[in-house]
Amino acid sequence: MNKWSNRTKWSLLVAVCILTAVGSLCFGQTFYSPGTVYSAIVAGGTDFRSGDYTKQAEAYAVIWHIRLPRIIAGLLVGAALAVAGAVMQGIFSNPLAEPGIIGLSSGASLGAVIAIALGITGVSLYVMPLFAVIGAVLALAIILLLAVRQGRIPVMVLLLAGVAVNSFTGALTNAVLMVLNEQRLREYLFWIVGGLDYRRWEHITLAIGPILAAVIILFLMARHLNILALGETEARSVGLHVIRYRLIFLGLAATATAAAVCISGSIGFVGLVIPHMMRFIVGPDHRQLLPACTLAGGTFLVACDTLGRSLFGVIEIRVGIITALLGAPYFLYLLRRSQRKE
Repeated sequence: MNKWSNRTKWSLLVAVCILTAVGSLCFGQTFYSPGTVYSAIVAGGTDFRSGDYTKQAEAYAVIWHIRLPRIIAGLLVGAALAVAGAVMQGIFSNPLAEPGIIGLSSGASLGAVIAIALGITGVSLYVMPLFAVIGAVLALAIILLLAVRQGRIPVMVLLLAGVAVNSFTGALTNAVLMVLNEQRLREYLFWIVGGLDYRRWEHITLAIGPILAAVIILFLMARHLNILALGETEARSVGLHVIRYRLIFLGLAATATAAAVCISGSIGFVGLVIPHMMRFIVGPDHRQLLPACTLAGGTFLVACDTLGRSLFGVIEIRVGIITALLGAPYFLYLLRRSQRKE
């Protein structure tokens, strides 16, 4: 891949992303031709060439109100998780780092289950996402309180603090689950598996602002991330305030991850797999890597979601299960490779 020109690489990434999105609009329990998709989106359902009105109205409703928001949600969530994973791998200098490793996902899950236990999720669409964000932010705050030592954040201490907070929030989540009735327990399990089904335009408006803001700021700060990735000693030698920038990058990654978890639930391994694939294609420079992860992360998640809802007809497999089935073997491969290097 290194022999390919940058223009070829980026053209390929953009083309694959567009084709995946179009394919996702076409495929599902009911197949719609590209012409039908065009009529529904571009012409607003007024340019159908044939067929009765009932089928035309049904196609318009499915494409515009079900599949399109689901695809946009997948692009946003996949981009957020992949970029957050690349950032964490850069600041920790750890190839196995990803958004869930420092307790963000488990904190968000705890916040969500508390909202469900209180029975307030029906008040507004934004209640459970709000509690999830609060849980993720509190988890990050606790980890930083545990990890900061004399104005520094030792990477190993931070990772160990993340493991501890993951275990603690997981235990609290299980404790709350014990007192949930069957209906609320089903609601939580439906959310925690991770999926894009039943996503509406309201979910998009909820998450698009925080995700785009965090990702764009990370793009602009990619040069500083390159310096941090060299190691703490090298970063300090060029005058970079290491702890300040680590906190900034962690905060931005937490914002993107929490916003993604708000609309999709917990989806694993996207932040682990995609950054490694993109380093192979565009290299380790975060000025190239982060935009590539944005495209590839969204493409990967939309492709997994399309596979999950098309593979077995009326039986739909949630995207969190698909990413786990694909990502877990890759994680074991990376773990094995790191052991061989040692």
